[in-house]
Amino acid sequence: MKKLGLIGGIGPESTISYYKNIAYGIQKRVGKPFFPSLIIESVNVFHVLEMCDRKEYENLTDYLLKGINNLAAGGADFAAMTGNTAHIVFDELKALSPIPLVSIIESACDETKRQGLTNIGLLGTKATMDGDFFIKPFSDNNINVFTPSEEEKAYIGEKIETELEFGIINQETFSGFMDIAERMVTENHIQAIVLGCTELPLLFKDAKLPVKSLNTMEIHINTLINMILE
Repeated sequence: MKKLGLIGGIGPESTISYYKNIAYGIQKRVGKPFFPSLIIESVNVFHVLEMCDRKEYENLTDYLLKGINNLAAGGADFAAMTGNTAHIVFDELKALSPIPLVSIIESACDETKRQGLTNIGLLGTKATMDGDFFIKPFSDNNINVFTPSEEEKAYIGEKIETELEFGIINQETFSGFMDIAERMVTENHIQAIVLGCTELPLLFKDAKLPVKSLNTMEIHINTLINMILE
């Protein structure tokens, strides 16, 4: 089996989910008591978000590349990042990385195509919702991506940074996110909501959405399990 390296801490809650679901997912696939070898390099999500806010993309690339180099030095055959926002510099990292990188966005786009969806709504950090880096792969494949209003983006971004990154689940916040999702279904005629932040599944875990949801973390994890077992 290939050894996976994860850039974790972006954020801690999603890193825990990646580790558990990959470990038990591999065990389920092999059909016996077994856990795969993997390595985690934990970085600071708040540094990542600050550099994105300030558009310090060169510094962000350097910061994440150090972590990827550490994963390679630890014997990882390939690597992935446990957050969507950090993918704003994915192309730069891919060009510099000593080992292959697996994109959460490309995995999500492939799954969207597989399901035959053409109109989707995107929820995530403000950098993710504003950035072309997430939307472009979808638009290149004739998939329309709708994002919330500017006021809604600010609300979502603030709640992710001050609540979800700390594992805080607030019923009022859940209601606010649901209102946004329902408005997008009605006004934009979307066929699915993309949970484009790996902390959002915490909030939407038991939600009854008016359309299907695409959990980018879950999709990414399935891709990584397949690669480990190749």
